[in-house]
Amino acid sequence: MEYEPVIGLEVHAQLLTNSKIFCGCSTKFGGSPNSHTCPVCLGMPGVLPVLNKMVVEYAMKMALATACGINGECSFARKNYFYPDLPKGYQISQYAYPLAEHGHVDIEVNGGRKRIGITRIHMEEDAGKLMHDEHNPASYVDLNRTGVPLIEIVSEPDMRSSEEAAAYLKRLHETLVYLDICDGNMEEGSFRCDANVSIRPKGREAFGTRTELKNMNSFRNVQRALEYEIKRQQYILDDGGAVVQETRLWDDGQGVTHSMRSKEEAHDYRYFPDPDLVPVAVNGAWIEKVKEGLPELPLEKRERFVREYQIPPYDAGVLTASRALADYYEEVVRLSGQPKIASNWVMGDVLRFLNEEKRDIRKCPVKASALAAMIGLIEKGTISGKMAKELIEEMYKSGRPPEAIIKEKGMVQITDEGALSGTIAGVIAANPEQLAQYRAGKEKLFGFFVGQVMKATQGKANPPLINELLKKMLAG
Repeated sequence: MEYEPVIGLEVHAQLLTNSKIFCGCSTKFGGSPNSHTCPVCLGMPGVLPVLNKMVVEYAMKMALATACGINGECSFARKNYFYPDLPKGYQISQYAYPLAEHGHVDIEVNGGRKRIGITRIHMEEDAGKLMHDEHNPASYVDLNRTGVPLIEIVSEPDMRSSEEAAAYLKRLHETLVYLDICDGNMEEGSFRCDANVSIRPKGREAFGTRTELKNMNSFRNVQRALEYEIKRQQYILDDGGAVVQETRLWDDGQGVTHSMRSKEEAHDYRYFPDPDLVPVAVNGAWIEKVKEGLPELPLEKRERFVREYQIPPYDAGVLTASRALADYYEEVVRLSGQPKIASNWVMGDVLRFLNEEKRDIRKCPVKASALAAMIGLIEKGTISGKMAKELIEEMYKSGRPPEAIIKEKGMVQITDEGALSGTIAGVIAANPEQLAQYRAGKEKLFGFFVGQVMKATQGKANPPLINELLKKMLAG
């Protein structure tokens, strides 16, 4: 039987606020254990939470960026469960009245575009972290992360393949980073994903029994885990069995999922309104103020780059991979007036250097103004393209402007016709055998003479001028 996967994703994104959602403790990653805590986030008796306004505004930004409707009033609830890293015995989240609902994002798969619905976006606090000792039968609790602000983005079950799920996840990730509300670091846990997946016979409307997948810390692992789980469920059904609703953990080393626990339903958490927090009222004026601060989003930017700069969609996709990279490219274009040439240099040498050192574009030693100046020197004929390859490498190593390096190394291109004619005459005189063969009809030797002239001038001769003079002088 042919089956169709049905996939929905629940994404947790840590917001880039300086303080936690209900107290003033730091959200900075990497502090010594339990150093970023206070009586509020530790759940001490008698303390009261106070909502961080910036958390609401950051969540609103994501809601607007994903075409969600923002509710005029939302409220917090207590999600009750016991776990050692949850000091209060409940998590403050949103349930019946979330901040935003009914949005969507568009993804590009298999050369087409598909719309994935978003059920809701709500705010909540993070739990702490358990650390297990490999040498002793003990676990330790670090509550620094407790109370760190999160938004949960719940999709509709609209994805039908692991490729679609990966494309959707990447689209959310780049949007969050473009909005500058989440750093998107999956290794540090600031961008996490749980997947709900089931399969059904093709053509059937009713969903199958779903499983929830956890512990996937990269886009690749999300895709691999989904592919494994889809096959696992298919084998069960083909063998006459029944899929059990449960939560399963992805084991990256073995490439399999393992059963963790039976899947909880909403009633298992005994949600009820948090009595310590009043409802949040969001009016139109507040929404408009947040909307005014939204940047151009990745998909819009890609389409504009293709339209405005006349570069291929592939180039636009690479150059808009991050907001900082797109800004760098646009600055080079603004200063040089050469969109495609700028694209070639940024996508080629600049990104190659950065990727080799795993360095962000914001820390690139070659400033946009310096790259634009180098492009200008090529256009003027001051340096050749080959010389520019050597020049940009030196610019990256030293951080110096191109003019200073050219002056120091004497990298100016030879464009003096008289001087070049003398060099060419010398090359021709030194190679009489090749000259005779060329004049006898072996025209491929023209490239040999070009190479000899470039060698004699240490690569500084102007290539178009070499070609022009060589043709005349070889013809006799």
